[in-house]
Amino acid sequence: MEHITHLSKDKKFKKVIELQTPYVIRKRNNIYLHLCNSIMSQQLSTKVADVFQQRFLNLYSGKTPTAQQIAATPFETLRGIGLSNAKANYVLNVCNFFISEKITDASLHKMSNEEVIKYLTQIKGIGQWTVEMILMFTLGREDVFAVDDLGIQQAICKLYKIDAADKKAMKQQMLKISAKWKPYRTYACRYLWGWKDNAPKS
Repeated sequence: MEHITHLSKDKKFKKVIELQTPYVIRKRNNIYLHLCNSIMSQQLSTKVADVFQQRFLNLYSGKTPTAQQIAATPFETLRGIGLSNAKANYVLNVCNFFISEKITDASLHKMSNEEVIKYLTQIKGIGQWTVEMILMFTLGREDVFAVDDLGIQQAICKLYKIDAADKKAMKQQMLKISAKWKPYRTYACRYLWGWKDNAPKS
């Protein structure tokens, strides 16, 4: 796998990769639904997020709802599965945006990373980090670096002994280190998350 050969040139990073099974990036469809799931999952553990997503799908008899079906769901129904006012509104915002803009999965797959970020962050409730996660895990882009992700920050600071006190300097160092991982920075992020969650305590 080319990404492993490339990332392993960084000797510290090679150790991170060797502790994990190789990661494969996949493209997925129903991008609006992944955005909705991302909103529902924010600031929740994976276990709790899974419960919310199951409750959400149960509103549509366990089937994949269309953007139109979600947009037609009463606000109180979304609140009824435990979503906050803000999250319920943001879910509806996403689906209404996809409908009004007539967005298709194919149209987003054709855009560059920068174009997707600029386009989707127009939606109230959708920030750059959320779109970066969509680029990585739904659109299957291989070279996305989530510099603002707390998990990535913690992993890089630990691995490369960076002082996190000065956030601006920390991010500059992160970008400098990650530059050598191009064009496979999505894979790098994935391995960093995996390593952070399972790293031996030092």
